[in-house]
Amino acid sequence: MGSVTLNTPPTGLPQLPEPDLLQLLSPEGTLSTEHDLDPWAVEVTPELLAELHRHLTEIRRLDTEATHLQRQGELALWPPLLGQEAAQVGSALALQEKDYIFPSYRENGALYLRGVDPLGLIRMWRGSTFCGWAPSEHRVGAQQIIIGAQSLHAVGYAMGAAMDGEASATVAYFGDGATSQGDVNEAMVFAASYQAPVVFFCQNNHWAISEPVGLQARRHIADRPWGFGIPSMRVDGNDVLAVLAATRRATERARNGGGPTFIEAVTYRMGPHTTADDPQRYRPEGELEAWRAKDPIDRVEKLIQRRGEDLDAVKNASQQAADALAARIRSGLAQSEEPGPAELFDHVYAEPHSELERQREHYRLYLEQFGDHSLPARSDAAALSTASGTDH
Repeated sequence: MGSVTLNTPPTGLPQLPEPDLLQLLSPEGTLSTEHDLDPWAVEVTPELLAELHRHLTEIRRLDTEATHLQRQGELALWPPLLGQEAAQVGSALALQEKDYIFPSYRENGALYLRGVDPLGLIRMWRGSTFCGWAPSEHRVGAQQIIIGAQSLHAVGYAMGAAMDGEASATVAYFGDGATSQGDVNEAMVFAASYQAPVVFFCQNNHWAISEPVGLQARRHIADRPWGFGIPSMRVDGNDVLAVLAATRRATERARNGGGPTFIEAVTYRMGPHTTADDPQRYRPEGELEAWRAKDPIDRVEKLIQRRGEDLDAVKNASQQAADALAARIRSGLAQSEEPGPAELFDHVYAEPHSELERQREHYRLYLEQFGDHSLPARSDAAALSTASGTDH
């Protein structure tokens, strides 16, 4: 039997050309029409531009502040989103209160706009909590480190919401690298089969850690969902207005029983994959500067200038809001109490669990060998549960 030669793309192979990107706001700050998005585009008022600028600035400051905290030893790790602010602001602002999102580890900006306390985000990456917010309160699932796992969670939740007759949309966020994972593809099979009201929101930031997107995708990522029977849109992910319109279109379709939609937001990760990464080791020279010219905040500022609005006033207001956010994070982190070893076993199950209590007791005895009595003995109820062999 003859051998088969695979046509393997070289490292750094670019994706297909970008002329088919849906765009409303160009890098030069000019507005245009786009028939696929115009019915869902919002009126661009001075107030809206000021609000968008503030959100983008706050999220960038949240990201840089957390990065500094990690460098100072306050956080174990942090996944920067520098350069991806528009994709997260535009998509989050398109959601209604009843909608539910399932994030990966990089959607800290979207979570902030959903009302999640930024200190909760910080504490999670500090290792102080499993999840820094109540998912049911904000309708935001816990961030997933396992690549693509949240896509299955989102589809399952969306199917349940549809069965309950709830007119809501569910959004699953993930990166371009996750589209090569089985979980994401299996989630699309279920979503298409059951017409689940879910939006797959892919932030194509061009790098799955050190692997360029062109290595794993010989065609646009937005081409893949059509094979599952899911319509898709490919949008300029650095254009906050286009992302807002595209997400409004997809979520409206989901709420009205139209089934799933896939959005590929083409953006760029300006920083490292995480603070443990060094992108200078794999990123081609000149690529970063090329994407700096497409900065999402810069293009909003250029539009404000073109319209003759007071850009300095907008920037000052945004800077004040960002400074206040950074100060709140710093002071909150300094005053927060770290959990003891006992909390390792809390919030794992809704009710007492005999196996968990057995592990808790073993860990308590282990700590006592070192004179650590911070883990109290299990309660009488827990001991009785273990002794009787009951398993809730």
